[in-house]
Amino acid sequence: MAAKFQKPTGAFVAASWAALLVGAIVFLTGLWSASMQLNEKGYYFTILMYGLFSAVSLQKSVRDRLEGIPVTNIYYSLCWVSLLLSVALLAVGLFNATLAGSEKGFYGMAFLLALFGAVAVQKNVRDMAAHKSDTPGLADEPDVA
Repeated sequence: MAAKFQKPTGAFVAASWAALLVGAIVFLTGLWSASMQLNEKGYYFTILMYGLFSAVSLQKSVRDRLEGIPVTNIYYSLCWVSLLLSVALLAVGLFNATLAGSEKGFYGMAFLLALFGAVAVQKNVRDMAAHKSDTPGLADEPDVA
């Protein structure tokens, strides 16, 4: 039996998208303007993409299990390992980087904000889809936004 979830408020949806976009854009803007080698920029960009993907995949796996949709233990564990690995790789990269402490904190906080935003956006998308399919008459209407 699927769990029932409330439709997220417009304010929470907006805040979630803002967290994702602000975190990712600030992180990427910092990379763009940084005076580091291109391979270092590529490393941090790849970690951001890996972290966002693993966070969304973990959120989906947790939610699938909550709704009774089968998720294998190995995939669920892989999602956790991937998320933790992306955070660890960022931490190791920043620890060893020749950046000022404020820059390291800047990248770390922007990364974590983007991860939080990605999880919240995925949750909202899932909640709104579940609410729409549970509400008679809404499932047949086209999306306006």
